[in-house]
Amino acid sequence: MLTTPDLLLTKGYVFDIHRFSIHDGPGIRTTIFLKGCPLSCVWCHNPESQSTKPEKIVRVSRCIKCGACVEVCPVHGISINDSRVVTDLSRCTVCGTCVEVCATEASEIVGEETSAADLAQLIQRDRIFYDESGGGVTFSGGEPLVQVKFLQTVMASVHTMGIQTALDTCGYAHWEAFLKVLPFTDLILFDIKVLDDQKHKQFTGVSNQLILDNLQKLNQQGKKIWLRFPVIPGINDDVDNLTEIVDLAKMYSHIERLSLLPYHKAAVKKYEGLGLNYCLDDIESPSETRMDELAGWFQQSGLPAVVGG
Repeated sequence: MLTTPDLLLTKGYVFDIHRFSIHDGPGIRTTIFLKGCPLSCVWCHNPESQSTKPEKIVRVSRCIKCGACVEVCPVHGISINDSRVVTDLSRCTVCGTCVEVCATEASEIVGEETSAADLAQLIQRDRIFYDESGGGVTFSGGEPLVQVKFLQTVMASVHTMGIQTALDTCGYAHWEAFLKVLPFTDLILFDIKVLDDQKHKQFTGVSNQLILDNLQKLNQQGKKIWLRFPVIPGINDDVDNLTEIVDLAKMYSHIERLSLLPYHKAAVKKYEGLGLNYCLDDIESPSETRMDELAGWFQQSGLPAVVGG
């Protein structure tokens, strides 16, 4: 049984909240993006999610190189050159002083600490829309199970209110973490990227064995599962990988659908703003025709596949 102190004292880091979302489960939803991820996918569209702590990001296109941030930085970690303002990440303490003086809001601290109580209250605001649309709240990231105590506390609170919950997971977590949140989870959005283990290590930084083991266990628990497959041209859209996904999905009776998520370059500016290199510049987004073809191929193979969601 949760108590008020549990909700007030349990805190976690959130880096984004999307209200009225229609892409992360059924109906109208609130999607909560938690900081922290054990994977380092080369195509990651939320690079600001990978660290568990707040980070500074600079929207380069907004910066007018006025120098105000250079003057106020208490650790002298910001410099300016002909092309851009540069932050020395080895010095930056993410204090936010530069953000406060930025007239164009080019600098931002990504990741805010919040209590489980405050987050549950925010989620509850849109309950009327969840009820009318068959929606609810989706916990995403990053990998939400990285902050399992915070996640468990918030999920238990909103589930007690009768709000439907979904867990969007990469699957790479100890089974004990899943067990803590499964009683409060109505739907699992489970990412499947590459089934060849060596390729999975190459492109995500980790083996997929734990991920596949957890998928099997989740199916045994009888939870509704939607597989999510990010389509990355030239990396995981080959016939061998697609066929293996079909074979995998057919093994488990509680997989209800396969969501195909097209790769996009919307995160390139995020990498630049975080001082990170983006290594997939030469890969283009799959066309609508290609995505429809893939959905049709999966459907002909016996899987209820859709583009998006």
